[in-house]
Amino acid sequence: MPDDVTTQPAQTPRTDPADQDESRPLGVLVGYDGSDQAVQALRYAARAALREQRSLTVVTAYTVPTMAYAEAALTPVMPAEVARLNAAREVLDEAREHLHDYPGPVDLRVEWGDAAGVLVKLSAQALVAVVGARGRGGFLGRLLGSVSSALPAHAHCPTVVVHRGYDLGEGAHRFEPVDDDAPVVVGIDGSARAEAALEVAARAAASRGTSLHVLMVIPSPDDWGGSYAAWLPDPDVVETHRARAATGLERSLEERRAATPQLAITSQVVIGDPARVLITASADAQLTVVGTRGHGRLTSTLLGSVSRSLLQLAEGPVMVVPADGAE
Repeated sequence: MPDDVTTQPAQTPRTDPADQDESRPLGVLVGYDGSDQAVQALRYAARAALREQRSLTVVTAYTVPTMAYAEAALTPVMPAEVARLNAAREVLDEAREHLHDYPGPVDLRVEWGDAAGVLVKLSAQALVAVVGARGRGGFLGRLLGSVSSALPAHAHCPTVVVHRGYDLGEGAHRFEPVDDDAPVVVGIDGSARAEAALEVAARAAASRGTSLHVLMVIPSPDDWGGSYAAWLPDPDVVETHRARAATGLERSLEERRAATPQLAITSQVVIGDPARVLITASADAQLTVVGTRGHGRLTSTLLGSVSRSLLQLAEGPVMVVPADGAE
């Protein structure tokens, strides 16, 4: 672990896709602000970096508010920029303490700028970005913080949001990846972003040595619109629609199963509210993966309503994959 905290602007990302180590030099990127959930995100990121044998980059961001003083005597002795920088360094020192005995390479950084903006920019150089569900800023009653809302919508790499209750572990083995028999669950809907999410979820399941569960949720007939209400719900029609979707999903997974026989892949198509189904599935999953936006009504939004609801209420870590995240 380096002895000094570096203060530097985000670098211009390299774009050569032939060498991922060069194009993604930051490895696993995690935002840290000293909050309890930031500690959970830090532990998750450290375990992910060890699993993938990549570097761990810990970033704390700070800004300097514009201040006006009525009298020169009221001007603080220490400039606000220096005070904020020193405070950010102290926060990063806390991260250093939490990483005591961590065996992998670590880069500790203080960056000037809005936390969400800094992490979005650096995500272009990261394999994955990790944040807690809510940090120190904003309204304490909010389930999802501003950074954990903005980063998944705009990041250039997959983003993992770590929720309350993540097991921190204890002792010398606390950084070892926690891989068990629980599957990686991915929600798909046939969109391009869902395909990218499926690709990343398959890699995540393979690296964890667990199974992949592909879940497609068809909205209930009540949500299909008024034109369908005159002849639905007809149980036979609804079940036929679900069965056809299940057959199509299984057919689409045949090539993937043949290419990766070591990865057990199961699939399921259910009728219901997509957000609620995925939230329920997250309780029994190591990781729940979705795309930034699917076939929802608000096609102009970067983060769809299902993704937002899942990020707010999931019972385990959630990964949001951008359209080009599989690269």
